[in-house]
Amino acid sequence: MNIAIVILNWNGEKLLKQFLPTVIENSPEAKIYIADNASTDNSVDFVKNNFPSISIIKNNENGGYAKGYNDALKHIEADVFCLLNNDVEVSKNWLLPILKTFTSRQDVGIMQPKLLDYNKRNHFEYAGAAGGFIDKFGYPYCRGRIFNTIEKDIGQYNDTTEIFWASGACLFIRSSIYKELKGLDQHFFAHIEEIDLCWRAKNLGYKVVYNSASVIYHLGGATLSNTNPRKTFLNFRNSLFALVKNAKQPISGLICFRLLLDGIAGIKFLLELKPQHTFAIVKAHLSFYKHFSRLIKQRKSLKQTIKYYQKTSIVFDYFVNKKTNFKSL
Repeated sequence: MNIAIVILNWNGEKLLKQFLPTVIENSPEAKIYIADNASTDNSVDFVKNNFPSISIIKNNENGGYAKGYNDALKHIEADVFCLLNNDVEVSKNWLLPILKTFTSRQDVGIMQPKLLDYNKRNHFEYAGAAGGFIDKFGYPYCRGRIFNTIEKDIGQYNDTTEIFWASGACLFIRSSIYKELKGLDQHFFAHIEEIDLCWRAKNLGYKVVYNSASVIYHLGGATLSNTNPRKTFLNFRNSLFALVKNAKQPISGLICFRLLLDGIAGIKFLLELKPQHTFAIVKAHLSFYKHFSRLIKQRKSLKQTIKYYQKTSIVFDYFVNKKTNFKSL
């Protein structure tokens, strides 16, 4: 089984200098590619001059995470694609547990490693921690991270187990499944597109798995920080996109209640004197309405087969019942 590590890059010369050497050193089992999203810095020349063995795929535009990977992966042949952020430090032998699981379990289509914080290395990292889930209304959370509460890694998630979604910071997927799913949904641009991808895969019967024997350290927020209203816009809008496309049950009441919860989140941002984030939620809803007819068409073309949630409302559990630890849910 061969694996291709594909690192999407946009003006990330500084990050490539910091993180690419560890990927090269600790990934002898893989062929490494840089998928460059039309960078205007010195990223491409840096890789060419310092790591001539690395293959570079130049995308014609910065189409975000989704289009960037879709464009690049058309040019790569491998059994497994690893979609890896350019702000990730990988550990020694990190690929071996992943390859072992893919080889021994044909039912596994997508996988993620344990994601720890690069700057606080004994804590999980926000973007995926120990594997992701969503509640009935489409709000994501992780083993090891609920909203902004991050757990310390004390071995509580040292296992290999099925999850709902794998983090886009480091997502392994069989190339045959990626092609069957027709890749990432480019309407998302960035954020939540990996949840949509995993959801569509699970609706077709494939399993998504977390493997703690593989460990990486993610810097996080290198492109958009959590304080950026653009990130708020993409997260709220794209979560609605995924919910309409993939949720099994009738969605009219579900979406109405979700929109109400988003409104409460907007009020919370106002009370926290963050009006730009409230406005981002309003813009997210307006964009959602604009795309609604397209989403319904997509929904009709897709299968919705699984009960996708374990918890009805992670919002209620976290903010009302004060359950901040995954195992307390």
